[in-house]
Amino acid sequence: MSEKILQTLGALRDYALEKGYEISLYYHEEDSYLMRFANSAISLNTNEHLIRLEVTAYEGSKRASYAMITDLAKLDDMKKGIDIANEMAKHAMPLTYQTTVPTYENTFIDVSNFDPDLSTISNEEKLALFNQVVSGLETDEIKLSGIFSCGANTVAAISTRSEHSILMKTSDAQVTIVLSHNRLKWEVQAEQSAQQKSDLDPAALRAELTALLHHYTHDSPQQLPLGRYNIVFGPAAIADMLNFTRYIAFNGGLMKRGYSFLNEENIDQKVFSNQFSFFDDPERRETFPFRRDIYGIERKRFALVENGVFKAFAWYQDDADEFGQQPTGHTVPHHSLCMAGGSKPVNSLGELLNLPRETDILYIPFLHYMNIVNPSKGILTGSSRFGALLLKQDGTVVVPYNVRLTQSLLDIFGDRLSWIAQEILPYNTSLSYGARNPTSIIVPRFMQVNDLEISHSNSSY
Repeated sequence: MSEKILQTLGALRDYALEKGYEISLYYHEEDSYLMRFANSAISLNTNEHLIRLEVTAYEGSKRASYAMITDLAKLDDMKKGIDIANEMAKHAMPLTYQTTVPTYENTFIDVSNFDPDLSTISNEEKLALFNQVVSGLETDEIKLSGIFSCGANTVAAISTRSEHSILMKTSDAQVTIVLSHNRLKWEVQAEQSAQQKSDLDPAALRAELTALLHHYTHDSPQQLPLGRYNIVFGPAAIADMLNFTRYIAFNGGLMKRGYSFLNEENIDQKVFSNQFSFFDDPERRETFPFRRDIYGIERKRFALVENGVFKAFAWYQDDADEFGQQPTGHTVPHHSLCMAGGSKPVNSLGELLNLPRETDILYIPFLHYMNIVNPSKGILTGSSRFGALLLKQDGTVVVPYNVRLTQSLLDIFGDRLSWIAQEILPYNTSLSYGARNPTSIIVPRFMQVNDLEISHSNSSY
């Protein structure tokens, strides 16, 4: 199939050259499978196959793109798409800078991150996994919901500047399991990301849910008073916060436009806690990596923060063109973000629950409906959900109603950062809007941040 894709893109390139067009082509193919559960039963079981082709045409300082849903057999339709993009470019507004056309020095094919056994896992195997996780945990009042999403992605690109091309194929799966109480309205959740079939671990999912269920069915619920708390974040919460740094911290183009709480004066300065190291590493298999960007630049480990010192902005090709910067290989559907682990030997929920406590500790595994409040100050807001616990100083545990945090990332990853767990793991942050884009961020299992303020506290779940 890879050969057929490259042959088709080559034929389209030849057509553009014959017509005297300057174009680049971006190809995205996906096979997606989704099994959804609700009320302890399968509510949806579906799949789709989609091919998208994006044509970008260049006319001097003008540029325009045309996207279409297509099929490899519809060569004439794709040629019409090239014609449309070229006509659009003629009438586009001129750019204030000279845009770069992708040029590939050699053909690069990477299918090392594709596991056919994962992308085509059977319905029977999906059901078996769910049964392994929740067997005996459901009751008349506690019901199962969740998803098993899996599939395969192929991305390819070529341009009229070179006969060479790039093609990358990957597989992924995401498992989300929620147990909710019909009457009391609480929910507990466990998630898992997989790039290969062997990554799936139903025992780990079951252990997480069992521990949370014990407290949600035995401990008293409570509305927390407003104030400041020492908070331990779980991997989902950490990943969601780090995901926002792509927009309001480390993106060079957005920094130039005033949407970042960092600036060029911060480079090589200590901005965060010396415990905090954060980087983009396309060698990490768990991140569904792109080892070449869409412009053909080889992607290597790229330090964003080292021991609290801010090292560099990531520059997309188009932003680099506009602001006169050197592109850093970040023009990809997603980055391979990794946060380094720390020194705290607390690598499971059980170990966290048994940790000696000098103060009350609020455990927040998930942050819900996160959003940016003030990008120039790095302030985000989000509420707790899915299994928060208040670990009392006296060793008891309270189940808190949901609370809201409104806090700066400079505080969370700065001097208020108390400790980071040793263990790191991938947390799935995949998006499916428009196109399947399997993504995960490598994060520590836990991270404690002290003296964070709760801005709102619910009186019920």
